[in-house]
Amino acid sequence: MSRVAGMSRAQLLLVALIVAMAAVSARAAMIVVTVAAQRAAPPAPPKGYDAGDHFPGAALLYASDLSLPTAATDANLAAPASGTTGTAPLPTLPIPSTYVASPTLDGTIHPAPPFVMARASGSDYGRALNCLATAIYYEAASEPDAGQRAVAQVILNRVRHPAFPGTVCGVVYQGSEKAGCQFSFACDGAMARVPSRTGWARALHNAGLMLAGTVEGQVGTATHYHTYAVTPRWNRQMVMTAVIGAHFFHRWQGYWGTPASLSVPYRGGEPLPGPHARITPLAPPVTIASVPGAAPPAATPVSAIQPAYVDRSVARAPAPPARTDTLPDSQILDKWKDSGKPLR
Repeated sequence: MSRVAGMSRAQLLLVALIVAMAAVSARAAMIVVTVAAQRAAPPAPPKGYDAGDHFPGAALLYASDLSLPTAATDANLAAPASGTTGTAPLPTLPIPSTYVASPTLDGTIHPAPPFVMARASGSDYGRALNCLATAIYYEAASEPDAGQRAVAQVILNRVRHPAFPGTVCGVVYQGSEKAGCQFSFACDGAMARVPSRTGWARALHNAGLMLAGTVEGQVGTATHYHTYAVTPRWNRQMVMTAVIGAHFFHRWQGYWGTPASLSVPYRGGEPLPGPHARITPLAPPVTIASVPGAAPPAATPVSAIQPAYVDRSVARAPAPPARTDTLPDSQILDKWKDSGKPLR
């Protein structure tokens, strides 16, 4: 303390400057060492679905189940091409008599009504949120928010359309029990890839907005979409409603593409999230005729049949021969056959 008190103001400033420079030098040295260590260490492997090369809405094929049908082996059960939704037959329900087809109707985009979950339970909401966020993530992980909400709008349009299941999870995983998924990610193994934390949070946020009643109006009543990288056959029979990000959105022509067709109210009953259990076709029953080289079973000998059942045996009671005449049955009693008198 005596030395500090005896120092002049200039000396004190010089000492403070030296101490500050030493602290800066030590921090700079630490930064240099840290950067050098990071450059020397091998890069960490990427994590999450976004780490792979893919375009929005097109989950890469990472299927490990070799028994999955492919387009080459089973065109009816194969999942749609990556980046597209699957097709579904139009409802067989009658079109309301009040509907009047208009030439200008197909050129007008009408926003879909808001999605209402008033009849949903807590478990229904949780399952619907999970399924909708999953579809948004694997179909549109790198799309802008409007593109993610547009994919969700298509799913919610399907929930209320009579051509599709009436639940969110039912629509998202439709056809997965036969590997004929409406959304390819549910069948091609893409779900084995762990979602990234930030990507999942954004998909969950947009899914919550859509379930709360947000409407992506520019999509209209679209029930199908595909990316710019593919051209499905069905897009020529449908009406394009919007292009958002990498997706082209389409709706059906005529009444089934109008807001009035989204008439099925949501009643809940959401199944468990995830692809459905695979249905294995039953093998045909094995018969003698289906076994090559197998001889037909021999008839049971009469000696092996119990006496009480001999008269009932097929061997002792053969079927009567088929009639060859076309004459009517006799109308004369047995006791009158020789008299020729008719039955009274």
